[in-house]
Amino acid sequence: MQLNITFRHFEPIDSLKTYAQDKVERANKYLDKAGEAHVVLSLERHLHHADITITSGPFVLRGREKSEDMYASIDLAMDKIEHQLRRYKERLKHHHGRDRVHHRQGLVGQSKVRHDVVSVASPEHAPHPDEAQPRVIKTNELLVKPLTVDEAVMQMDLMNNDFLVFNNAESHEMNVVYRRKDGHYGLIEASAAK
Repeated sequence: MQLNITFRHFEPIDSLKTYAQDKVERANKYLDKAGEAHVVLSLERHLHHADITITSGPFVLRGREKSEDMYASIDLAMDKIEHQLRRYKERLKHHHGRDRVHHRQGLVGQSKVRHDVVSVASPEHAPHPDEAQPRVIKTNELLVKPLTVDEAVMQMDLMNNDFLVFNNAESHEMNVVYRRKDGHYGLIEASAAK
């Protein structure tokens, strides 16, 4: 597995690199082919953040945690990933077995979607009327992949997200799967106007 470790807002520490590498490599026992992993360790105020992303075939696993100790943050982030790996172990291995295609062929049928996080001040708290307007505070670009609904739910869980935009492999339409407040999942199906 190719591993990249990024330190933000503090100097790189060899013992943390080794610790993160050992923890991330434990994921190999659950995966047939873990391609690459990226670990971002950052210090913000007094909290230590660990953001771990592992790519395995068409799936992306993500664990994010923060605590008052960087080693604990790494442990907690990997615990999330390992929990999801144990939950989906058989399905991940089964999927890899039928997924023997040329590496460029996987790009066919994929598109990008932009996800903006918007902040809106309430009109009564804004000193000027213009400040009540929404403003983008964070933007992410997502690669939309062809997946079945079951695979989309699994991918959303593996990434620890509340929603996932995907191209439905059965209907070939853009869909959104999301986690409802009651713990169930919702599906939004967008279809072209006829």
